[in-house]
Amino acid sequence: MISADWINLLSADEPNFSGYLALPPAGTGPGLVLVQEIWGVNEHIRDVAKQYALDGFVVLAPDVFWRQQTRTNLDYNEADTDTAFALLKGTDLAQAGEDVVTAIEHLRGLPQVSGKVGVLGFCMGGQLAYRAAASGKVDAAVSYYGGGIQNNLELAGQIRQPMLFHYAELDQHIPARLGID
Repeated sequence: MISADWINLLSADEPNFSGYLALPPAGTGPGLVLVQEIWGVNEHIRDVAKQYALDGFVVLAPDVFWRQQTRTNLDYNEADTDTAFALLKGTDLAQAGEDVVTAIEHLRGLPQVSGKVGVLGFCMGGQLAYRAAASGKVDAAVSYYGGGIQNNLELAGQIRQPMLFHYAELDQHIPARLGID
């Protein structure tokens, strides 16, 4: 059985930055920072965290919108999607990338983590996983349809660990070409 709950990621001076921590049945395992889509650490992301915990990972899903709205939990409907895009527009992605690095460092420091730490992100979270990989603080990274990476290629040379990118061929939100020939 897994256990999962919200934890604080910074000191008492910054009590609003939290993350959803899911522990595997064994209680220990390698670490995985799971980075949300624009709908927040919603029910879907919490379920994904629990699934990875069932697979043996200690999973931490940081709340990257915490500066605007804590513990964002939006559905995939039109009204909530409008809210999600407004939150994205108000987010400094470089700062959110630093928050992901803070989450990585926090996860590494937990006694339940026995091994390497990876980061995996979806869409906006995919770009934040890319940024985290560029920090050098993670052992491996995965980006699923990471939007905006093409606008931050200057970070690519800083990535020294394995990184996997997943993109759908017909995704209308991700450019098929970067405009570089």
